[in-house]
Amino acid sequence: MTAQPGPGTPDGSAKASEGVSRRHALGLFGTAGAGAAVTPLLGAETAQAAVPAFHLTADSSGAPPVQGLHLTFGADPRTRMTVSWLTDRPVTRPVVRYGTLEHGFGSSAEARTVTYVDGTSGRTVHVHHAALEGLRPGTEYIYLATHEGATPDSGTFRTAPSGRRPFTFTSFGDQSAPQVTWAANGTPALDANSTPATKDIVTGVEQVAPLFHLLNGDLCYANLDVDRVRTWNNFFTNNTRSARFRPWMPAAGNHEIEKANGPLGLGAYQTYFALPSTETDAELAGLWYAFTVGSVRVIVLQNDDNCLQDGGDIYVSGYSGGRQLAFLERELKAARSSRDIDWVVVAMHQVMISSSDANGADLGLRQKYGPLFDRYGVDLVLCGHEHNYERSLAVRGVVTGSETLTPNPVSGATDSIDTGLGTVHMILGGGGVSGTTNQNFFKDGTAKVITAVSATAGANGKRTSTYTKEQAVWTGVRDIEHPYGFAAFTVDPGRRAGDTTRMHVTYYNVNSPAATCRSSRRSRCTAAAPTATPGNGVSQGVRASTSRSG
Repeated sequence: MTAQPGPGTPDGSAKASEGVSRRHALGLFGTAGAGAAVTPLLGAETAQAAVPAFHLTADSSGAPPVQGLHLTFGADPRTRMTVSWLTDRPVTRPVVRYGTLEHGFGSSAEARTVTYVDGTSGRTVHVHHAALEGLRPGTEYIYLATHEGATPDSGTFRTAPSGRRPFTFTSFGDQSAPQVTWAANGTPALDANSTPATKDIVTGVEQVAPLFHLLNGDLCYANLDVDRVRTWNNFFTNNTRSARFRPWMPAAGNHEIEKANGPLGLGAYQTYFALPSTETDAELAGLWYAFTVGSVRVIVLQNDDNCLQDGGDIYVSGYSGGRQLAFLERELKAARSSRDIDWVVVAMHQVMISSSDANGADLGLRQKYGPLFDRYGVDLVLCGHEHNYERSLAVRGVVTGSETLTPNPVSGATDSIDTGLGTVHMILGGGGVSGTTNQNFFKDGTAKVITAVSATAGANGKRTSTYTKEQAVWTGVRDIEHPYGFAAFTVDPGRRAGDTTRMHVTYYNVNSPAATCRSSRRSRCTAAAPTATPGNGVSQGVRASTSRSG
């Protein structure tokens, strides 16, 4: 039994596979600390045609080094992977050699080079993307990335499995970059909004060693730095410790919108990442996309198109003319009509729920996304934007008479949640950025919603938001004590046809190894007392037993 691949590959091919439709259960387990040692990882790529032996060459030519090695899934994560790296000037013959530990580097893929010119410095950035195809599902690969005259850099990865198989993925948003840059007066400074947690959280993800990672917007805040190119380089230098071993699949947030970098300000983001986009308009390519792993369909959105808030260097609300919403509905309809898809997960940046006195929820997203999420039964929405952790109850529809379209809770459960009843929203904005907002949670049961913005920009260069208060009846779990963390999602597809499927979720907080919360999804969960494992920097979360249903 195979999982359904994405809705279409770049050449328009798409294959549907048969499976058994099932109900499913979401299990959300403990808050846990992350830090310390990096877990060794295995990675993968397919060996195909025979190629000549690969000979290392010295850097005598003065070629720029391979920098910022990172992976992204291709259109079908079972058989396609893209290896990408950066250089600060042109190179010749960029190539990836790849294979398995058993058979060595038996295959090669030439990389295509894409560039952009940074609008503030005039510097040209070169990014090389090698598409590896014909890979074997569920297989570990090794690879070397190089170009003429450069010492190769290397990594490993595992392709997605076929059919319904257990796997784990992780997610956070709002990271920043942790290296030295330059201030406006020419003196050394740290990257914008940087903290030590920016590095710690990568180490935490590697301790979990997921199949892939979802990065929910506001990647490095380069738009706030004088030297934006350097900040992007710092971001990839930090994250390559994980992203060379597993795909990091990003959503563009408001801080990826950079002045003078393309018509939408997203030219840098679109250059750095090769994503499984089916969008035919080059201006919009890579801004939204979807992929399938096992029985999970992941849909990634770019919310500045549909939200009200003005958060980037330029205001671009409505830029797609409805193309993104049409894509979203097509994806949701196809996922819910597929017998192979149990779970629909949406990853995006700005939020539809928030009880923190920070950015607030956005009415524009509630108006445009809410009816679609309800109609097609979206299970899980993963966001960033607010620099804290918060999780909603399962919600569907809106509270009667609410001018803010307040999401309506359909269950009060926080540990065993049936997402067949409603959608769970998770804010995972503790990826390392400064300006944390966990200390700003409203204490009176209320929240605020952006219901309008001014027609023109104010003195700060942004359109002013109008806020309306609401009762936060949808609030489930908030982490008030810990500002930084990420979530790990382990998919349990069941043991036989007709079983309930579950997604067990553990939230790890960085630098504070204590487990405190739990949860689950279309079945009941009995959770033991919180426990933590001392000495390794990561607690094991809450042990729980979940029942099965047909």
